[in-house]
Amino acid sequence: MFREVEHKTVPGFTALILLIAASLAVGYELRAALLSQNKAATAAFGLLAALVVLGWKGLFMVNPNQAKVLQLFGRYVGTAKTQGLNWANPFFTTRPISLRVRNFETAKLKVNDRNSNPVEVAAIVVWQVVDTAEAMFEVDSFENYVQVQSESALRNLATQYPYDAHQEGEKALASNTAEIAERLQHEIQERLAKAGVAVREARFSHLAYAPEIAGVMLRRQQANAVIAARQRIVEGAVGMVEQALSDLSKRDIVHLDEERKATMVSNLLVVLCSEQATQPVVNTGTLYR
Repeated sequence: MFREVEHKTVPGFTALILLIAASLAVGYELRAALLSQNKAATAAFGLLAALVVLGWKGLFMVNPNQAKVLQLFGRYVGTAKTQGLNWANPFFTTRPISLRVRNFETAKLKVNDRNSNPVEVAAIVVWQVVDTAEAMFEVDSFENYVQVQSESALRNLATQYPYDAHQEGEKALASNTAEIAERLQHEIQERLAKAGVAVREARFSHLAYAPEIAGVMLRRQQANAVIAARQRIVEGAVGMVEQALSDLSKRDIVHLDEERKATMVSNLLVVLCSEQATQPVVNTGTLYR
């Protein structure tokens, strides 16, 4: 496997001054040799002029948050990361690679969750090249590799969780988004490690039931919400009735037998649990007539 090796280059401005001085000196001597028609001197200074021209080819620029991968006749020799003007062996070939933080959004993927319900998911992945040698030589196109592997990890993760939690403590895509996003980042990183890429962040950008079942699932969610609300109302009503009976007994306001208690409990529960306002009925007799 390839590992990044930083290649030390000659400061570009120093090389530029030397090349300018060499170009002027060789140019002057070559002109003098041509005027004197000295063939040996002309050939010698002509060769020096060619070397100086070749030396100019060794200058290259490295922009901020960029690197240049250096190769010599196809062999990797190192990576230049020093910003600004640099000079290296003119026979080196330089390939630029960005070290900036990048991000992209995956396509909306339709997958089946753990309960086999079709859902649509998409994610935003923030990534950065950290090893230029691996990114350049371990995979064919590291940018395409990042995109394909990220979508593959997202698809695989979405199938391991249900969309909604139906049991207490169950992890679900909709209710444990932050925790599942951390696992998504970890899974993408495992797939991209060989490409010299570090995943800085991964989070869901779209999460919904597929259109063909969205209506049915919405009704189910509404039914669950109604049931939960009813359970809460009944729990509260039972507590209030219990407190009312206890207070009546403690303060010795009225003594109720079991039948009257049952009737009172029934009336209070109807009043407290009803969705509409109740109308009082005045009983002028007794419960036994």
